[in-house]
Amino acid sequence: MNHPFPAPDALGRPLPASLAEQLRQRFGDRFSTAQAVRDHHGRDESPFPLVAPDAVVFAHTTEEVQAVVGACREHHFPLIPYGVGSSIEGHLLAVRGGISVDLSQMNKVLAVHAEDLTATVQAGVTRKQLNDELRTSGLFFPIDPGADASLGGMTATRASGTNAVRYGTMRENVLALTVVTADGKVVRTAGRARKSSAGYDLTRLFVGSEGTLGVITEVTVRLYPQPEAISAAVVNFPTAKAAVDAVIQTIQLGVPIARSEFLDAATIRAINAHSHTTLREAPTLFFEFHGTESGVQEQAATVQAITRDLGGQDFEWATRPEDRTRLWNARHHAYFACLQARPGSRAISTDTCVPISRLADSIEGARRILDAASFPSMIFGHVGDGNFHAVLMIKPEDEAEMQEGERLNADIVRLALSMDGTCTGEHGIGLHKMDFLLEEAGDDAVDLMRRIKRALDPDDIMNPGKILRPAAS
Repeated sequence: MNHPFPAPDALGRPLPASLAEQLRQRFGDRFSTAQAVRDHHGRDESPFPLVAPDAVVFAHTTEEVQAVVGACREHHFPLIPYGVGSSIEGHLLAVRGGISVDLSQMNKVLAVHAEDLTATVQAGVTRKQLNDELRTSGLFFPIDPGADASLGGMTATRASGTNAVRYGTMRENVLALTVVTADGKVVRTAGRARKSSAGYDLTRLFVGSEGTLGVITEVTVRLYPQPEAISAAVVNFPTAKAAVDAVIQTIQLGVPIARSEFLDAATIRAINAHSHTTLREAPTLFFEFHGTESGVQEQAATVQAITRDLGGQDFEWATRPEDRTRLWNARHHAYFACLQARPGSRAISTDTCVPISRLADSIEGARRILDAASFPSMIFGHVGDGNFHAVLMIKPEDEAEMQEGERLNADIVRLALSMDGTCTGEHGIGLHKMDFLLEEAGDDAVDLMRRIKRALDPDDIMNPGKILRPAAS
């Protein structure tokens, strides 16, 4: 794989003094060129080194974002949307310089239409904040990528997470967007109706666009009734294949599980050390069931029977809220537990996704690939929808390890592609997967994406250098 950063002579020019003055006059102390502020906005959870923007603007409204876009367009200067910095594919790194537009202070829940099961929020609202707002309404927003990501960032990367097997991804749960386009216009992509056949689906165009087509400032999402009953279970297996086969049989039998998470023995070991838990260090499944009291019991009984037939042991219930929280907190902390298993390391994290029937082959193949690694590695993920993560714990300053990690990552991705899968089930392309996108989609499809990019952003100011490599001259 080619190095994700452009050559030094391709980097953007310095921040124009006239642009800096224009933004300083408009935003006052919410415009910053301080090194500490810039550095904070030049690093995410990827293994890539810090690449700081030239300046940072903290926006409060769509109109303010429009002003930043207009100023950058006037000066042909890049801008990069920033949420909470939890992305792991280099989405927010200013590889061609530019202005980081921080949307974290755009954190108002604008409207909750409980009778329609929708909410409209500013892009900086996080998933936990929205669910706190909904706490007394009997509703909740189910998309849960683990990190307390912003709704704008989750939309931009087409995120999903632990609940996707039951509730879908951001693609299915975003009804409408407000977007500031590269030409400075404010576009509302749809209304709040549950469906529409009116023209091109602009909402889906911007969902997953990673800030390369416009800046998402407001998001209208679907909400769901809080289930009457929730229970969770944990069960371990003698082999990874047995665990994955249990998930496949559960899905194929039509059991409407809400969450189904796989963790290999190495991940459980890291979680036990990080979270002070005492889980058996073996291939493990976490389940969660939503529904009526009787429905949840029936689902759990069916799953318990399936797991028993495949060698599952120690099927443990967690029905009390505090027990479920403890269980899922351990799962949500898996990524950071892995990081602490090798202090000073950074993670190359895959997120391949394959048809559910090929899931066992994909995970077992990934494990065989990683068995040759010279550094620790773990596998866990949302296996209920065919998606899992291989986490490669590398020392980013060690060039040999970095190259080895990229080679093993590429082998895992290409294995998934050979199974009619995808290089990214939920993290997006960013800097890291541009070559894989070409392998997956093909020249003609990627060229069509480039033409869309050029049509909407002819000056290439919107998060340049992400998703698409420049066409060969």
